[in-house]
Amino acid sequence: MRPSTRILRGVVRTAPVGLRAATAPFLSNTLRASAVRTTQLPARFSGARFYSDEAKKEEAKNENETAAEEDSSLTAEQKQIKDLEAKYEAKSKEAVEMKDRLLRSVADFRNLQEVTKKDVQKAKDFALQKFARDLLESVDNFGHALNAFKPDTLEQSQELSDLYTGVKMTKDVFEKTLKKHGIEQLNPMGESFDPNKHEATFELPQPDKEPGTVFHVQQIGYTLNDRVIRPAKVGIVKDSEN
Repeated sequence: MRPSTRILRGVVRTAPVGLRAATAPFLSNTLRASAVRTTQLPARFSGARFYSDEAKKEEAKNENETAAEEDSSLTAEQKQIKDLEAKYEAKSKEAVEMKDRLLRSVADFRNLQEVTKKDVQKAKDFALQKFARDLLESVDNFGHALNAFKPDTLEQSQELSDLYTGVKMTKDVFEKTLKKHGIEQLNPMGESFDPNKHEATFELPQPDKEPGTVFHVQQIGYTLNDRVIRPAKVGIVKDSEN
């Protein structure tokens, strides 16, 4: 409550009854108007100290005048030293920024070198992938040709035996060449089925084997530097309960 309001209320309490009754309406209106003015004050006037825009401008003006007076009192050498200190501070900030940019640029360049090195190595490792897939059909054909020979006919005919030996040697040379360049066979006989490496073509129940085990390899798969370029086609053991 404002001090004027407290004074008016005190006057009302101590005045005679007649005077109090006569002045009551006037004092009531005065108190009400005072309360309204108090409640309508902006929120920034309450609590912390308020500085108006004019006061801020005045303070800034005073600071500028003080700085100007200090500069006027300096000698030529002192002014020169002050200017050099300001230039030194500006150059120091610029040097810090340039150093930060340089470090970031070096880090980005090194990251780019690592990424480029990995990409080049990956391109070298898998450059033969398409060519290798085409060669696999030739290796398969050699295998089909060898399977066409019957053991009985090989024993009866020397010419067929020599032909079989020649085909087998050619097939071995192909496989050694492929292995030399990172291409290896994927023969999962007896292993657990892996959908990332194997392609299941059929399922059959096998009482003496675990469900999901590869019991037949229909077509051998191949990998290039541990990447599957052709999955092995297999038959797997079926769960008898399903």
